Amino acid sequence: MATERRVQATPPALPGTLGARVVEFVEWTRMAGYAESTAEVRRRYLVSFCGWCGERSIRRPEEVTRPVLLRYQRRLFYYRKRDGKPLSWSSQHGQLVAIRSFFKWLTIESHILYNPASELHLPRRPPRLPRAVLTRTEAEEVLRQADPGTAQGLRDRAILELFYATGMRRMEVVGAQVFDLDASQGLMRVRHGKGDKERVIPVGERACRWVERYLAEARPRLVVEPDDGTLFVADGGKAFHPQYLSRVVRRHIEASGVGKPGGCHLFRHTVATLMLNGGADIRFIQQMLGHADISTTQIYTRVAVKSLQEVYQRSHPAALLRRKAAGLAEAVENGDESTAEDVLEAVEAEADEEPED
Repeated sequence: MATERRVQATPPALPGTLGARVVEFVEWTRMAGYAESTAEVRRRYLVSFCGWCGERSIRRPEEVTRPVLLRYQRRLFYYRKRDGKPLSWSSQHGQLVAIRSFFKWLTIESHILYNPASELHLPRRPPRLPRAVLTRTEAEEVLRQADPGTAQGLRDRAILELFYATGMRRMEVVGAQVFDLDASQGLMRVRHGKGDKERVIPVGERACRWVERYLAEARPRLVVEPDDGTLFVADGGKAFHPQYLSRVVRRHIEASGVGKPGGCHLFRHTVATLMLNGGADIRFIQQMLGHADISTTQIYTRVAVKSLQEVYQRSHPAALLRRKAAGLAEAVENGDESTAEDVLEAVEAEADEEPED
């Protein structure tokens, strides 16, 4: 007879220790309105930092000094993953940003007298363009891998079509609700984008048709009551876990034989590149992808949805909105110095902030 496996619960951290303060900080992050993904990333990075400190008998925040933080920064620089590769500059940067935010909060809340991370220099992230981008032909080949003859296959085809049509982030697709798509207008409302910002973006007619077919034929067979209104449901009948969605998308990419690595974010790279090659104005692509600030020194005006639809129809190969384009109007009033490389570099940086592995 199989014996029952007992899982020992992790004991709560003692009050005032690093672990306890991390719990409080993550809770504050959520209450301050940061996205859940941001809170989770900070928690994961800080738990790793606390573990490293614990191995050196550093238990309390006031025991962390600037030399300790510099030692940890060197540890990140020399660390090697299982495949022997170092941490990316973006990963090192993200972990140190979490630590710096944590100690700033500790200081503001008077848990420590001074901030040892106030003068911590962050590594520069070298500019890097997307590692892989699908061509129009390759993207179509990936879309064809999902078998619409099954409920799961029809769901997967609708997901792939939506990624390809919009360039939405993985978490935005995971969190999409049934009524966020207005197929009659060819528009998708992203209610919780990065930074909890809302935007409305165009969706091509073909993608709208696939999502409508999924809603009519597949979703009723997959969803489990009580139905919370999530647009795409996994095999268990509830919302996708982000990592599981990545595995689903990656499986179809590998099956296509295009020979390019990637998951959900590969479509985001592809949309940005194809629209740039199609002649879309950089500022419209920024609006569509939800990049409020492509530069720390410039603020971009909000783009009218109607004008964004016109640009989308002109430049996205999957767009079939059959509406007369009336020009760019006056939606974007201020010029900027952003380049195509700036847009693609920003998309690539997001891939490091939210790894799909």
